[in-house]
Amino acid sequence: MTLTIYGFGASRGQRAVWACEEAGVDYTYEDLDAAGGEMQSPRYLAINPAGKVPALVHDGFVVLESAVICTYIGELASERGLVPAYGTKARVTYDQWMFFTVTELEQPLWTQGKHRFALPRDWRVPEVLAVVPKEFARAERTLSQGLGDRRFMLGDAFTMLDVMVGHTLFWARAFGLELASENVQRYADRLAEREGWGRAVKATTG
Repeated sequence: MTLTIYGFGASRGQRAVWACEEAGVDYTYEDLDAAGGEMQSPRYLAINPAGKVPALVHDGFVVLESAVICTYIGELASERGLVPAYGTKARVTYDQWMFFTVTELEQPLWTQGKHRFALPRDWRVPEVLAVVPKEFARAERTLSQGLGDRRFMLGDAFTMLDVMVGHTLFWARAFGLELASENVQRYADRLAEREGWGRAVKATTG
């Protein structure tokens, strides 16, 4: 099995690497020179026409979008129970919170990133940054209610959903946004202590 992950630094590519570390699958990580324009190179655009990361190539099969990539990796190691089986209520709940993470919890962070550094300067609208903490706080309250007093999002067992949610919470902290709910704070702290996360940080940022 040949599995290659493309990313750069502390990007969403860390999610895919963390997923591999938790799943125990062999992978190669290719760190792209984003500042040097490598993500817009013909070689990489042939893999991901959007010019974004992460991308996963598995024996020539390309998988894009971090939530899909994490799920795909988890299913490669199905014996570890990192992704609930199709047709179960647990899988529906897993998908529900996966979609929530990318459409609600992450979006204020990406808005901040775009209007601080990612977009061309003449596209940025500094005024939009004022809504970011409010939008994130609302999403974080919803997450807190969904998490409740469970150890992980779906209960006592870690899943790839926790990779997605955890990385998003780490991103929020890096941007200086408050995790106001005590259960979410404890959850994020718990995930940050995982050995798989530590190895993913080392692999992606040195």
